[in-house]
Amino acid sequence: MDYKYIEQLLERYWNCETSLEEEQILRSFFRQKEVPAHLLRYKQLFAYQDVEKEKGLGDDFDTRILTRIERPVVKAQRLTMRTRFMPLFKAAAMIAVLFLMGTVMQHTMEGGDSDTVSVHDEYQNSTTDPQVAYEPVLPTDTVAKITVDDTGTGKTN
Repeated sequence: MDYKYIEQLLERYWNCETSLEEEQILRSFFRQKEVPAHLLRYKQLFAYQDVEKEKGLGDDFDTRILTRIERPVVKAQRLTMRTRFMPLFKAAAMIAVLFLMGTVMQHTMEGGDSDTVSVHDEYQNSTTDPQVAYEPVLPTDTVAKITVDDTGTGKTN
């Protein structure tokens, strides 16, 4: 057999340009016992394809698979009253925590123990003349602070 032709077929095989008949020629060539040394490295590839083609599932394949697949045993889980009401207990605890935090925040915001009371003036539109808006206005403090002393009387700063 001409080795140049086999080398050309191998080149075309690696470029994916061979037909099925040409691939069969390569397989039959590499099945021979005597293969040239420079082509010996390709023998395992084509021999592997033949060996894998011969392997099959066998007659006992179905029984082997079915014995490996066991039906899982489903065990019923007992639910106690505690586990049934656990989400309700968690929700009640969260509501209690939020209520407690709200009460604490309300108590701290009231400031009943504080000695300083702030009074804010409300805005009153006392003029109807548009010319007043163009006049320069000096900044004034509109918040008067009243401090309560121990006698209960208030004085303004």
